[in-house]
Amino acid sequence: MIPLRALLLRRSTPLMTLLLISLNTLCFLFEMAQGPYARQAFIEQFALVPDHLYLPAFITSMFLHGGWLHLIGNMWFLWVFGSHIEDTMGPGRFLVFYLISGVASSVVQFGASLGSPVPTLGASGAIAGVMGAFLILYPRVRVVTLIFIVIFVTTYELPAALMLIYWFALQLLSGLGSLSAVGQAQNIAWFAHVGGFVAGLVLIRLFVNQRPRYRYYPS
Repeated sequence: MIPLRALLLRRSTPLMTLLLISLNTLCFLFEMAQGPYARQAFIEQFALVPDHLYLPAFITSMFLHGGWLHLIGNMWFLWVFGSHIEDTMGPGRFLVFYLISGVASSVVQFGASLGSPVPTLGASGAIAGVMGAFLILYPRVRVVTLIFIVIFVTTYELPAALMLIYWFALQLLSGLGSLSAVGQAQNIAWFAHVGGFVAGLVLIRLFVNQRPRYRYYPS
């Protein structure tokens, strides 16, 4: 399932969300501009590598991506959900919330893959925190979702709670399944998603004092 848009009105332009999307894109373009060996060295320096501790990587890793699809997918989820969370929190609080969620996700992934030489990178952990916040604030808001059924593709309006809980369950089950793949390289940091999502669930009450009133699209 791929979310296309939340049927929720915004009161202001989500400038911080747009800034984060731009910053992630610029970092990726800089990363891609490196030669193959220089890019690998760049990733090993600034991504989170569990077999050695480099504290700045808990932040720098969330601005790196493994490819265009990785970047586009993450930035799309950030726009769909992050623009509304920023609208509720304001840009400053949203940035702090985003970064804390990203660091929390990195800590969980680091602990789940201790000793692994495989770099962890991407904004998905921080974005998972945003999704967790959306679940708490807007569980009944309907999300227009792209659904794949065998060879058929359709769209359907799903309650945010249904879509986000399904997404989280998929990440958790995939992460638990990956624990049995001892010694195999994992292409997806499942526990970063899990850690970020749980962080968002827990932290949202520190950033939003009361549940906002829904502002639906007119029918």
